[in-house]
Amino acid sequence: MSERSGTEAGTTENGTPPVPAENGTTPAPAGDTATPGQAAEAPTAAQAAGAATPAAGGAPESRSADIVPGPGGVMTDEVGVVTGELTLRTEFAAGQVTLRVQYREADEWYTVTGGRVALPDVSGLDAVHGVAVGLLHRPEG
Repeated sequence: MSERSGTEAGTTENGTPPVPAENGTTPAPAGDTATPGQAAEAPTAAQAAGAATPAAGGAPESRSADIVPGPGGVMTDEVGVVTGELTLRTEFAAGQVTLRVQYREADEWYTVTGGRVALPDVSGLDAVHGVAVGLLHRPEG
């Protein structure tokens, strides 16, 4: 199960429609380096798959997966060890990745102890999430 979030196409980074410039043209979206009369670059694989870099202060980009940790569970900052059927969410915001867990289908999320690391670009989010799932999902013990 995977969850993705980001900005919608056709809006500015804060979610509002672009405002036309004085000459009547609409500014290009962030990241579009095409000049007038020149074709824009093809989207990256992440952009084509719908993964967008979140706007500053916007909703974080995230991935989630259901896991069952091995014996000893997962240590969290807020409540200590959690065990059983969990959901792991890997969030990217402001150049940092944070791992959070919750009891499956519960409302409260808990930060995994030691589960924060700098990540210079959202393009590494899938790899970090895959490693986190690989380390924490141990249904056989």
